[in-house]
Amino acid sequence: MKHLLSKAGRTDIEVESAALHTDEIGSDIHRGTREKLREMGIPFTRRSAWLLTPDKASEYDLLIGMDWYNISDLRRLVRPADRAKIHSLLEYAGESRDIADPWYTGNFDATYNDVVKGCSSLLAALTANNG
Repeated sequence: MKHLLSKAGRTDIEVESAALHTDEIGSDIHRGTREKLREMGIPFTRRSAWLLTPDKASEYDLLIGMDWYNISDLRRLVRPADRAKIHSLLEYAGESRDIADPWYTGNFDATYNDVVKGCSSLLAALTANNG
């Protein structure tokens, strides 16, 4: 998403990635994801996963999940007033399915395609709503 925003010249939109469980705290981008990003020529920087909290979730306009489990975890985590901010990434592409999870499938190509489809559609929605 950050790459798409950069290509579109959109500096007005902030993107964060957070963990929903403590087992991911401090983790960097998965090795397979880094390899796929390099293959596609998409720049990235090292990250260290941090745990999303209800207070931090309240700061954002949108909370995007990749699959049903993320959505379920987000709904339990955030305050009731923030639940309307929760959306599935592929929802923006008009699809009601989960992003293919390479942790289980090993298929980083399918995941990449899903994420690009969702992020491109989200960017189009944001552009349509905010100019």
